[in-house]
Amino acid sequence: MKKKIFFLFATTLFSFSQAQQTDPLEAKDIRAQNIWVDSIMTSMTIEEKIGQLFMIQAYSNRDDGHELFIEEMITKYHVGNLIFMQGTPEKQALLTNAYQKKAKIPLLIGFDGEWGLDMRLKKSFRFPWNMTLGAVQDNTLIKETGQRIGEHCKRIGIHINFAPVVDINTNPENPIIGNRSFGESKENVSEKGIAFTEGMQGIGVLASAKHFPGHGDTSTDSHAMLPTVNFSEERLDSVELYPYKKLIAKGMPASIMIAHLSLPKLEKNVNLPSSLSKTIVTDLLKKKLGYQGLIITDGLNMKGASNYGSSATINLMAMEAGNDLLLIPSDIPGTIKLFKESIKEGKLSEERIDESVRKILKAKYLVGLNNYKPTSMHNLYKDINRVEDRVLHRKLVRNSITIVKDKSNNIPITSLEDKKIAYVSLGDDEGNDFLSMLKNYTKVDKVSSKSLKTLLNQLEKYNTVIVGFHKSNANPWKSYKFSNEDLLWLHEIAKTSNVILCDFTSPYSLLKVDEKNIESIVVSYQNSKISQELTAQALFGAFEVKGKLPVSINNLKVGVGISRPKLNVLQYTTPEEASVSSEKLRIIDKRIDTILKKKMAPGGQILVARNGKVFYYKSFGYHTLSKKRKVKKSDLYDLASLTKILASLPMVMRAEEERKLSLYSSIGDLLPSFCNSNKDTLLLKEILSHNGRLQPWIPFYLYTQEYQSGNNSSKFYRKKYSKKFSTKVANNLFLLGSYKDSILNEIVEIDQRSKPGYKYSDLGYYILKEVIEKKYKKPLNILTDKMFYNLIGANRTSYLPLNKFSKSEIVPTEKDDYYRNQLVHGFVHDMGAAMLGGVGGHAGLFSNANDVAKIMQMYLQKGEYGGVRYFEPETIEKFNKRYYADKEIRRGLGFDKPQINPQEQPTCGCVSEDSFGHSGFTGTYTWADPESGIVYVFLSNRVFPSIKNIGLLKSNMRTKIQEDIQKAILLESS
Repeated sequence: MKKKIFFLFATTLFSFSQAQQTDPLEAKDIRAQNIWVDSIMTSMTIEEKIGQLFMIQAYSNRDDGHELFIEEMITKYHVGNLIFMQGTPEKQALLTNAYQKKAKIPLLIGFDGEWGLDMRLKKSFRFPWNMTLGAVQDNTLIKETGQRIGEHCKRIGIHINFAPVVDINTNPENPIIGNRSFGESKENVSEKGIAFTEGMQGIGVLASAKHFPGHGDTSTDSHAMLPTVNFSEERLDSVELYPYKKLIAKGMPASIMIAHLSLPKLEKNVNLPSSLSKTIVTDLLKKKLGYQGLIITDGLNMKGASNYGSSATINLMAMEAGNDLLLIPSDIPGTIKLFKESIKEGKLSEERIDESVRKILKAKYLVGLNNYKPTSMHNLYKDINRVEDRVLHRKLVRNSITIVKDKSNNIPITSLEDKKIAYVSLGDDEGNDFLSMLKNYTKVDKVSSKSLKTLLNQLEKYNTVIVGFHKSNANPWKSYKFSNEDLLWLHEIAKTSNVILCDFTSPYSLLKVDEKNIESIVVSYQNSKISQELTAQALFGAFEVKGKLPVSINNLKVGVGISRPKLNVLQYTTPEEASVSSEKLRIIDKRIDTILKKKMAPGGQILVARNGKVFYYKSFGYHTLSKKRKVKKSDLYDLASLTKILASLPMVMRAEEERKLSLYSSIGDLLPSFCNSNKDTLLLKEILSHNGRLQPWIPFYLYTQEYQSGNNSSKFYRKKYSKKFSTKVANNLFLLGSYKDSILNEIVEIDQRSKPGYKYSDLGYYILKEVIEKKYKKPLNILTDKMFYNLIGANRTSYLPLNKFSKSEIVPTEKDDYYRNQLVHGFVHDMGAAMLGGVGGHAGLFSNANDVAKIMQMYLQKGEYGGVRYFEPETIEKFNKRYYADKEIRRGLGFDKPQINPQEQPTCGCVSEDSFGHSGFTGTYTWADPESGIVYVFLSNRVFPSIKNIGLLKSNMRTKIQEDIQKAILLESS
């Protein structure tokens, strides 16, 4: 029966091999290749031929003695190939050039760069592990990865990269493959191996599929001992050999690496490593599979091979088995001596050596060594750390994120107004980047304790708990398992909380997890900064989630992956991913330096997004000129007049949609107190367009001060709160509560301007605040929280910030020496808004750049954000329109618009007519442009230390930065 099975197995393989006639080492110009190879072969001594069979280890982080040793190997023993190990790209390139000079025949330079140069070299680029790539469904991205890695290799003088790993990892306990594998699906592994190889070989770097015939189902590491793969021939043919058959059928790869394995069903001598077995190398790979390319041993210094005999003997056996290139052989002098003796004795023929040398020379021709040129050192570091590589890395991670369970449809997280979210970190590595990105979307509290009981008590007030499991991302062999304590804590948390588990390690970590009570599980594969940030974005619907599990985990079968659509929320990414030049954006950093150096403002925040992708988001400087507290992205600034379009205007738009008012409603109709006044016929449309002949402002605070001294009158102020003096204006300063009515009366009674036409005025927004609060019967600050900020995740946007935030999170504005006579810190800077208790229609709102951007993006998306529709598109269009352009009034309804009159400078003059935004007195600015997709936010406290500090205004720095942004937009679409 056994003979019959082997016959069927052999027949299948033989039939397969007959169809394969492609030599992956053949160049397109075969004749020229053969002429070059023949010219070298005819001039070589036997010692030189033997030397071509060796690829020895070289390091770029060792001393001069090592370099002299390598030079001796090249010049004295004619070693023809090097594999570089640890070091740096620059030093490796320099050494490669030096060693090539010493070689009579150009050296073939090899490298282990499965996920890029970072696998061996410092200061080089790292792509994701293969297991991560295994979750990606778009194999064009895998091909591009192979290409990029190939480009990096080629740039520093590497000709053959020992990748891809095409082992099918069906053993979760595999200590050496694991994350290095594309997974357990033979089809997926094959497709990705082919795509990777096409990409890398397509740019002229040779690939090497490994580890033949399959290292994926082993429980020991061949670096330490000889693993046994005790499967039947049928199993080996249908699983382990499957990727190789597919690759060979495609005429690739240029080389295959032979593993050190014991395969009792194929090789009778169970102690003989597969790399030394003629049955496996020659009979199976070369004859039955029909492979004609370069055959390379795995490292012959590995215990899986080196334990078998002396170094020279092992090297000879590897050659006799059918290998062409001996990787990391030991005892070169002894091996050469043994080879020559074996030839003399007739045990090893020179024809056999010629066969392999010919293949090696054909490979050298393929990579251009027939016309060798030294590696250029110019811009080398930059060339192997490119922005396009970072963009690809992000694409790969984004496409790999896999939702394997989502029982309650927790993902994407919506209904933010109802969510109280906690983050708990498990594992022994950090998740700070994950938490930081989560906080960009809504309020998320980190909850931690050394006591499980205390932690569970703390979590009782939250209805959603995001658990991040974080382990070291240093290399793919690092431990990925949950500790017993972590498993216990996760189990107990899940029993009482709605848990979203985000696993930033190998999916095999889930094998011991009791997922019965866990509502949602996301596998992110690695604990890199990119993975943490993108996973956080995925939880809130920043992009479509479509990864598929590349291995089986308990009842989760390979290929499982719950797709989730994107919501229109902000993404956070790199400039190039938004089709913006990072190089051209550098001028913004220079402008920031100028702002700080010339003290135009102590500090600030800048955020820029394009088509919903935030590509520039920085905080700079300090809270004040004393430079004691650096500005953080989470810090709140007094938005001043941005309040108009971020608080009052959305409420007016909502009321207009709900038909509580009309653009043609008169103030007299909306507010009885204005009936029969000089403003009773003033239309809402005119107020919003600043075409209502209203006075620009009224200095209400002056009316509450003593005329001669300029001090605040005791008639209106007290240092302590009382029912009568109830309006808190600043620390230890309380205004007569009834004075709010006096403010409105002043507006009712003040004369209109005699001259018609445009005049910017705050007074209309005092009026609008009254209208809104009258219509909805609630204060403006309560309304905006409920209807907008809580829903959109603008949890750092608020009136009266000291009621919600610590003082240290709020940036001070001015050292007021004319009204409040103190540092204005946490209280609205605008005097009129302060006299209203901090809640004004024209001022009073505090926020950070991120939250401002969310609201502006909602406007840009015609009233929709995060799956919630705040306004109908028609409403946005109605308000973002000039109604008095014929009178040269540039304003829309509430929104500022680009200049009509060249003397006006609300923008850089380089944005579209459809764009809109606003500026604020304290040094704030925001603008959105539907044509370019740009949202721009600039926040500062330029009024520190005094409102006399007008350098920011005189320099037009905010609009110069706007112009810089426009110039940085790349022509290609995003």
